[in-house]
Amino acid sequence: NEQDEAESLAQQLQKNIYETPDLAEKLAKALVDDPPLALKEGGIFREGFDPDLDALRQASREGKNWIGQLQEREIAATAIKSLKVRYNSVFGYFIEVTKSNLANVPVHYERKQTTVGGERFVTPELKEMEAKILGADERARQIEYQLFQKLRDETLRELGPIQQTAEAIAVLDVMCALAETARLFRYCRPTLNETLRLVIKDGRHPVLDQTLVEEKFVPNDTSLDGENLRLAIITGPNMAGKSTYIRQVALIVLMAQIGSFVPAESAEIGLVDRIFTRVGANDDLARGQSTFMVEMNETSNIVNNATERSLVILDEIGRGTSTFDGLSIAWSVAEFLHDKIKARTLFATHYHELTKLAEDCPGVCNFNVAVREWNEQIIFLRKIIPGGADKSYGIHVARLAGLPKEILDRAKDVLAHLEDSSRTTAEPKPREKKSAKTMPESQKPQMDLL
Repeated sequence: NEQDEAESLAQQLQKNIYETPDLAEKLAKALVDDPPLALKEGGIFREGFDPDLDALRQASREGKNWIGQLQEREIAATAIKSLKVRYNSVFGYFIEVTKSNLANVPVHYERKQTTVGGERFVTPELKEMEAKILGADERARQIEYQLFQKLRDETLRELGPIQQTAEAIAVLDVMCALAETARLFRYCRPTLNETLRLVIKDGRHPVLDQTLVEEKFVPNDTSLDGENLRLAIITGPNMAGKSTYIRQVALIVLMAQIGSFVPAESAEIGLVDRIFTRVGANDDLARGQSTFMVEMNETSNIVNNATERSLVILDEIGRGTSTFDGLSIAWSVAEFLHDKIKARTLFATHYHELTKLAEDCPGVCNFNVAVREWNEQIIFLRKIIPGGADKSYGIHVARLAGLPKEILDRAKDVLAHLEDSSRTTAEPKPREKKSAKTMPESQKPQMDLL
């Protein structure tokens, strides 16, 4: 039973965890708590780990202390208060004197370099100490690298137990993370079976449910059975939540099949063999592919590889080309998924014409994201309800984005003209004298939209 399986897993994980106390003690004594990223920079090993390394480090410290004392002695001897002893990787250590103090430079200073602000000098004793310091530093780095190689070889003798321990801890980490997340955010245990059903009650997006600040996440139901309802067409305005909804369904299915509880009140999930997604709109400039070409490549992958047991998530197929081309492709892809592949599919689209598929295809059902109009504004209710959307609310969304009122008013005039033209196109009219005006005049001089 399940309890026995859980106990068996716990015993197996415990069996695969090796403590290796001797190796742990050796590494703790050898390595500093915060070693540098670059191996050959040095500073990896603790003081007291190796006597030779400690001696070289001490020599380097004493030399650098001598450098600091040298600066104080030279300032006192030359009365040049701005004198500095500096170091760079090109010239090593040098004495730097500004132009205004060059007259006070002692004769035993050897000029090394002329700069914009002054001169750089060396002395015999500075060069001698530089050789000791840099030699000690270089030798210390060499010894550290040799010590590291030796320690690495000793550690590799325990490679098998280390890898088994890491794998067991990784499994524990994932299980604990999933369990804690399920406890904190009220996840439910999904039911998995061999049917084609996908029924989720009050499903939530696992990320947005935790991160939304300005509004509370609105849960939504999903019901696909593989027969009477296997393709759901979701319409609604931009920003209403179509993409979030279809993605959350895919994430819930994925989480259920990796063994996690899911963000929902209940979930029954018929196992899927693969999850196919066509979301986002990105071009691939490096490969010379447009947004539409990338979109078609992804769609081609879906229709050529999906099966009846797959879950397909489609977001806005065909928007990268002309309206009629895009609508034609979206329509035929939806028909193919319904008639031939018969995969469970969620299809979010702005093409309201696709809602007519439900009249001819028995497994197609329309849904839309509920919105409400109030004082010429729209309120997104984020709720998925049956039926197709009857308006796009594009101008309302443009207002939310901050477009100027002049542009919005002009857009309303153009929209009204286009809608009136589409309604009257099919009606026969008596021949009239053609007018040069095909769009309503704008209130201010500007180029006609079309």
